[in-house]
Amino acid sequence: IKSLYIFAMQNDEIDQNPIQNIKVDKAEKKLPQILTGKEVELLLQQPKVSEMKGCRDKAMLEVLYATGIRVSELQYITVEAARNGVAEIALKGKIRTILLPTKLCRKLLKYAKKCGVVHGQIFLTKKGNGLSRKFIWAEMKKLCEAAKVARSKVFPHNLRRLFARTFYAACRDVVHLADVLGHSSIETTRIYLLSTAKESARQLDRLGLLSGWA
Repeated sequence: IKSLYIFAMQNDEIDQNPIQNIKVDKAEKKLPQILTGKEVELLLQQPKVSEMKGCRDKAMLEVLYATGIRVSELQYITVEAARNGVAEIALKGKIRTILLPTKLCRKLLKYAKKCGVVHGQIFLTKKGNGLSRKFIWAEMKKLCEAAKVARSKVFPHNLRRLFARTFYAACRDVVHLADVLGHSSIETTRIYLLSTAKESARQLDRLGLLSGWA
């Protein structure tokens, strides 16, 4: 409605905006349910590693959980990156370096060898194409029922959020975390560290910045 009145004034259809002084309360953003480390472990136990599909799904989940990369950045996890222990991610004209844990590299190279992938992207479809966001999302949802984890909590970006919270708990450096995640704004990173608005309020209360005059 506000935009409609502004448009009308710009086109000289009205002389005054009758709602220009009316303030509309912004709805509080509902933060997503946080996936816990225990729930991730349950999800990782579900893929049947005796099958190629199960090996792929487990390795894929471990990469997302252990590195905090976006699901769209999975394409940069290559055989070369696993060998060097470093993945270089190109985004908006910038290169971000992601360090891959040694244990993860060994798992990736073992999986790549099993699949017959000698170079380039490790995670591919049967036709040799990269995995899409929709495909990865669907595969994760299939694991929910057996793991007894709420479907609403299981999606790729929630693994990234859990990584961020775990990383920050270890280093307490939000600037470093922002670099690792590839955020241009630290404010975006701060959002990752909150689970609920109530938790944020409790954190402020625990600071004890106010005297007991009330």
